[in-house]
Amino acid sequence: MRIFVETVDAQSFTAAADRLGLSKQFVSKRIAALEKRLGARLLVRSTRQLRVTDLGLAYHERAQRILEEVDAAEQLITSQTAAPRGLLRLSAPMTFATLHLGAVIAAFMQRHPEVVVELELNDRMVDLIGEGYDMAVRIGALADSSLVARRIAAVPLITSASPDYLRRRGTPSAPGELASHACLTYGRARRGEWTFRVEGRVRKVSVSGPMRANNGEMLRDAAMAGLGIVSLPDFIVAAALADRRLVPVLDKFRPEDINVYVVYPQHRQSSLLVRAFSDFLAERFSATGA
Repeated sequence: MRIFVETVDAQSFTAAADRLGLSKQFVSKRIAALEKRLGARLLVRSTRQLRVTDLGLAYHERAQRILEEVDAAEQLITSQTAAPRGLLRLSAPMTFATLHLGAVIAAFMQRHPEVVVELELNDRMVDLIGEGYDMAVRIGALADSSLVARRIAAVPLITSASPDYLRRRGTPSAPGELASHACLTYGRARRGEWTFRVEGRVRKVSVSGPMRANNGEMLRDAAMAGLGIVSLPDFIVAAALADRRLVPVLDKFRPEDINVYVVYPQHRQSSLLVRAFSDFLAERFSATGA
């Protein structure tokens, strides 16, 4: 049942085998045996893709609930005496992770030597369930989803530009003036939206410019080179602000801090390892104020 659920979630025998630490042949044979026992086709196999039948979808839904109950029952017993152990697959944003997570993860693993961490640094929004992650660190507003979210920290969002850019283009005195400025935006959309606090209210301002990227360090470096204005978390621009390679603009309109969350699928709530690492992150960031 667990092999079948993993295969459907991963949409691949190979990916499911990797997640479970089994061979592809073993996974395929076990699902074939399950189908034979049930007397029903659950998966339609082809060279290009794996398709789940209607009966397979119904079985997957029930099986997932059963496995969650099994996990919860086991955790109820083992959490009384057991220490976290096993594999933790974690996704986190590149810059935040390199600056803040390295020492934290190392300390967690020292405390729990039977834990193995598989960490992927990526600024894209990963599909936790589809790609088999146990949890992820995310920054900023969260999209509506079925994921469980826990706030672990808050960071200031700072709008800044290089002194050279401001000499050439002038310093904006209000958020509305950004329409006439080159703005370096995060994400794929040609126009971005930046948030400011104007007269006690949160206002969104449309911005655009010569560069967009899904990595804050790239945008910071472009801003230091004089290509435009950026709006980034302070952990990305703090060093550049300290030595005046960047200077803050529109500081009196600075919005509220953005939140850092740890998120995980609902079926991982009962995992002792997920709970322990989530608690550890909250404890560390609460202590450091990061």
